[in-house]
Amino acid sequence: MGVHAVRRHRLRTPDPVEPFRQFIVKVNSRCNLACRYCYMYFAADEGWRRQPVTASAATLGATARRIGEHATAHRLPALSLVLHGGEPLLTDPAVLGAFVDDVRAAVPDGCAVHPAVQTNGVLLTEDRLAVLAAHGITVGLSLDGGLARHNALRVDHAGRPSWPGVLRAARLLARPAHRASWAGVLSVIDLATDPLEAYRSLLALDPPAIDFLLPHGNWTRPPPGLPAPADAPAPYADWLIAVFDDWWNADRRRVRIRLFQECVALLLGLPAATEALGLQPFTAVVVETDGSVEQVDSLKSAYEGAAATGLDVHRHPFDAALDHPGVAARQAGRAALADTCLACPLLTVCGGGHYAHRFRAENGFRNPSVYCADLTRLIRHIAAALRRVAAP
Repeated sequence: MGVHAVRRHRLRTPDPVEPFRQFIVKVNSRCNLACRYCYMYFAADEGWRRQPVTASAATLGATARRIGEHATAHRLPALSLVLHGGEPLLTDPAVLGAFVDDVRAAVPDGCAVHPAVQTNGVLLTEDRLAVLAAHGITVGLSLDGGLARHNALRVDHAGRPSWPGVLRAARLLARPAHRASWAGVLSVIDLATDPLEAYRSLLALDPPAIDFLLPHGNWTRPPPGLPAPADAPAPYADWLIAVFDDWWNADRRRVRIRLFQECVALLLGLPAATEALGLQPFTAVVVETDGSVEQVDSLKSAYEGAAATGLDVHRHPFDAALDHPGVAARQAGRAALADTCLACPLLTVCGGGHYAHRFRAENGFRNPSVYCADLTRLIRHIAAALRRVAAP
């Protein structure tokens, strides 16, 4: 990592580091879809072009050993293992299952391994799901709403819609025989979509959880709809508030919505672990298909090489990545924040927002989130809902 890049992650006084507890393993670096908003393939970083298409047996073996080494050194009681891509189901599910078995064999007794695969769903079949389930691998499904028109940007490389395959996958996961394998839905917010239509159409698919994601962007490359017009200064908050009110006021809280639940927990003074909110140290690390150890992919929306550490599982333990300035910044809480954030009354709830959303080319990541106005409005709205419950 060059001097310029290191300066972008400068800290005041970092807190002691936390071990990694979530290992995101790229089993395949390519995707069968070409979603035009994808930060992996259509953003600032094109490092994926230099990666092997699939992780070799040697790389997966080294990764399993390094995870076991880290879990042993830090006496982890549990860890999350996310099989990612690209599209991870481009890799044979039997290979994924064998890798999960190797990780379980490598960690110490008493360390629970919670594996999941995050997929666009197009390649999910009954047979593949059975193999994943046999190894205890849950399935997260990525889609942008519960109707075909919500997923118009999620097309394959020939421009054909992915929706028929995604709908088939959602219906498969919703069956009683497979429901235990369904981890939930990841959905990127599209301001052009009616929020209640998107939300209720997702509910109709009967997922156990929904995670609404803000599109990745920053001050140098703003997300769609930002900067916002003066008459609607927080369009993403307005979108999310419409969903929150429906979720909060109706009998629909049986479906977990991570962003809302984490915000409520933080407002109540409880610890919450999320990339988007709060000051908890972020403890995820990525292994690319060549074995490179990287920070999370969202940083690739900032600039070329933003996620790189210069380390790999073949030569380095994961502890070496804990000393990287970018990793330290992700774990430093207040020490990594801008003065504006430190003076904000919402600091402990907002936490400065998603780290990648703070980037500005001139001064790095020591800025408020590009979504600052949206986060402020959303948090205050949820806080008001809590106050009404506490004092009707």
